[in-house]
Formats: sequence, C-alpha cells, structure tokens
Amino acid sequence: MMILSSVKPFGTPVMNLIRKRKSVRTYKKVAISPEDQDGIRKFLAGLPKPPFGTQVRFQWMAPGQDDAQMLKGLGTYGFIKNPAGYMAGACERSEKGLQDFGYLMETVVLHLTGLGIGTCWLGGTFTKSRFSERMKATEQEWIPAVVSAGYPAEKARIFDSWVRKGAGSDKRKPWSELFFRIDFTRSLDPGGAGPFSDALEAVRLAPSASNRQPWRILLSDGGDLHFFLQRSSGYEKKTKWAGMLDLQQADMGIAMSHFELQAREAGLSGSWVAQAPGIAPVPEQKQYVITWKPR
Repeated sequence: MMILSSVKPFGTPVMNLIRKRKSVRTYKKVAISPEDQDGIRKFLAGLPKPPFGTQVRFQWMAPGQDDAQMLKGLGTYGFIKNPAGYMAGACERSEKGLQDFGYLMETVVLHLTGLGIGTCWLGGTFTKSRFSERMKATEQEWIPAVVSAGYPAEKARIFDSWVRKGAGSDKRKPWSELFFRIDFTRSLDPGGAGPFSDALEAVRLAPSASNRQPWRILLSDGGDLHFFLQRSSGYEKKTKWAGMLDLQQADMGIAMSHFELQAREAGLSGSWVAQAPGIAPVPEQKQYVITWKPR
C-alpha cells in the first residue's frame, strides 16, 4: 500500500500544526496570495496515493455567489464569513474511498495551516451541489466534504467561540478510552506506547465529525497497531435517514493521516496492511479498519 514518505513534509513539526489548527469560520476580506496559491497547487500535485489506493482528487475553488445560500442548509456551516476559497474533494463511492478521502484532505488541511491559512471542515451532502457541478463529479464519485479557507480574522466572532464551546471542539477523550493493548479490556497509557506515544497523541488530537472521536487503536504483543472504528449508537441509521454520507469513515482516514505523519517525522518506518488481530469476538460496534505494521 502507498504511504506518505516525506519527513517533515510541511517544513514545520507536524505536532505544532496539529495543535495550531482549529476550525476558523471568520476570515479577513483578502484573497489568498499568489505565492500561497502556487504552494497549494504544488502540494496538491505531489499528493501520493492513499493507503487503500482509491481515486481521490481535489480542486481549489474561488467563492461562488450561491455558496452562502447553499451552506445555510447545513447548520452552523451557513455562518462561514468572508472565505477566500474552498478546497473540494471527490472520491470513489466506497467505505475505503471515504477513508482515503479523509486521509488526504487532512494532509491538505495541515499544509494550509502551515501557510497561515485558516480552515473549517464542512461535511454534508455535497454530491448534488454546486460544488459537485464545479468539480464535474461523476456518478461514481462522492463529495464527502469541502473545506472553507482564508486568512483568519484578527478577532473571531463571539458566535465562533459559541460554536466551538457547544460542539466541545477543544475537548478530547483521554487515552484510556481510545488506546488499548492486547485486547479491549486493557487500556494503554503513553508510557506503554513506547516510540509511538507521540503518534497516538496526534491521533487523539485529530478533528472528527461532531467531535465524536470514533477511532480506537489496539497495540498487539508483536507491536502492530490495529485501527478500529467505534460506532456511535444509532449513527449509521441516522445518517442514512438524513441522506448523508458515513463521515465516521472519513474520520478514520484523518486519524490515519495524523498517526503516519507523526510516526514518519519521528523516523518510525512502517506500512498499512489488512491484518486484523485475532481477538474474538470483536466488541460490539467496533469495526476493524486497517493495521500499521512497524518495520
């Protein structure tokens, strides 16, 4: 499987970018500079194939006249103010496509953070939207999310702080709820994670839809790290009823991106493989996704 191979691909320590990035909904009324636009284009052109090898493509878009009206139907996303543009992405219609989408889009988001550009993930039903038309998305593609972008306003609106507080965006689950060793009855602490402590902390700090943090990681006796999706109760039925995509699959891709970028920056080599741990039965609502196999 293809992997991100560059060390420090952003010119800034990955953890610094992860800690710095927060959802920005209010931007300065200025365009992205030509230098930064050139940097974005070059970065997009150099993206590798994602872990599952599905087709994912991205397009930088200037704001459209009807964007604000369309976003009003998506809750707080309708309150994005003065975006300089949007990063849109299309992926193959499959669970793995959504995971690969999240993996690559979060890598792009961190690159934008390194350029001093603020972002906000906007997940919703974009497959039949103006964004889809502008991307010329095919019937075999989904547009799971777009990312608004621009230089952050010097002073965020009170509304922005209210949204962050209401969503619990600054809160993260403790290690004891996210990371385990051998089986899911034994929690893993940073001291027991060895060289992967920082990479797992990078996962813990990752963004997710509604801040549900659905990733669970199991460290085996042999040192493999198995990634599981912890389903939120009723989530699948709710999203299908609302006609929305399964964004928790994209969340898993975001977690994988954070883990790998930090691991590689620390000089830890490895690869993504499909090798589920031999534990039976797998606890309810946990779905195996992929394994990081150190080398």
